[in-house]
Amino acid sequence: MYQGAWQQSSALGHEGLDQEDWVATSVIARSRSKKRIVITFMVVVLTALLATGTAFYERPGMFVTAIQRFRVWRMGIDTRSVMLGSFRINYIVAGEGRPIVLVHGLAGRAEDWLDLIPSLARNGFKVYAPDLLGFGRSSRPDVEYSISQQEDMVLQFMDSQHLQQPDVAGWSMGGWIALKFAADHPERVRRLILLSSAGLKFDAVNAPALRPKTEAELAHMMAILTPHPKVIPSFYAQELLRDFAAEDWVIDRSLKSMFAGKDIMDGKMGSVKLPVMIAWGKQDVLTPPSIGEEMRREMPQSVYFLFDDSGHLAPTECSARLGPHVVEFLKAEPAMPAGIREEPCR
Repeated sequence: MYQGAWQQSSALGHEGLDQEDWVATSVIARSRSKKRIVITFMVVVLTALLATGTAFYERPGMFVTAIQRFRVWRMGIDTRSVMLGSFRINYIVAGEGRPIVLVHGLAGRAEDWLDLIPSLARNGFKVYAPDLLGFGRSSRPDVEYSISQQEDMVLQFMDSQHLQQPDVAGWSMGGWIALKFAADHPERVRRLILLSSAGLKFDAVNAPALRPKTEAELAHMMAILTPHPKVIPSFYAQELLRDFAAEDWVIDRSLKSMFAGKDIMDGKMGSVKLPVMIAWGKQDVLTPPSIGEEMRREMPQSVYFLFDDSGHLAPTECSARLGPHVVEFLKAEPAMPAGIREEPCR
């Protein structure tokens, strides 16, 4: 099969090679060519991996955000925005059916609800989760960032989406906003869910932990939020600290407004007659379970879920158990009976 090629080679001045030598030389040349291609390919791949690794090391948050956005897309969640006056409010929406508005906490964003949204969307709910003013991808104007101001934003947002009486859920500071909204506008809420909520007077000794400036303070913050904190690699911790620094002034104003106490809800929950679900992590040291117990006393129609081996991040840590309870509470007809239910987080 190499006869013609050998003859051509002879014509070009390779008379010194017999047929067998030429075949061996040709095979070696081809082998070397393939090796060069493989080596080149490996160099390109390794260079790309090195560049990606370097970028991840320098800006890990960019990759985390990309993964989170891919997760949002994969869940079929839409990301939208709406102008409320001069402020742009970002929000995500998922599912079809009865509307529910989810209000995140201090330094949070709409994506904090991703562990609970799929369960709601699968069970006949249309979920709306806005980024509160000053957080996430919403506008950050030079304002007070009080609970009342955020409450008004929630009202404007509901009006913009033509939501007359949705279910409303709030987590941490978002629970305070949701509770005040339900007390001030009881006709606009069908059922209320409060998760590890703030809003009552208590000794908030751990609140300053939400403004970390160093890696040690960041680790302390995580230990405040959960009884099972994970170690954050130093390179990622540094980017998280940069993100905290960028919105620290918003967090500062929010905390100052809270500590001023003008929006405190002690003794103001009498107008909340609608069905209420309260859920807490038993080991929450940021907003302790005693707050939930007091809320239940002032709203005796409420059902109180207490999850053992969980802290302030119970809506995430206990989502596999909490999600079905939330759906059960929202769908119950008649409303779920009042009481206290304690169970393990996992």
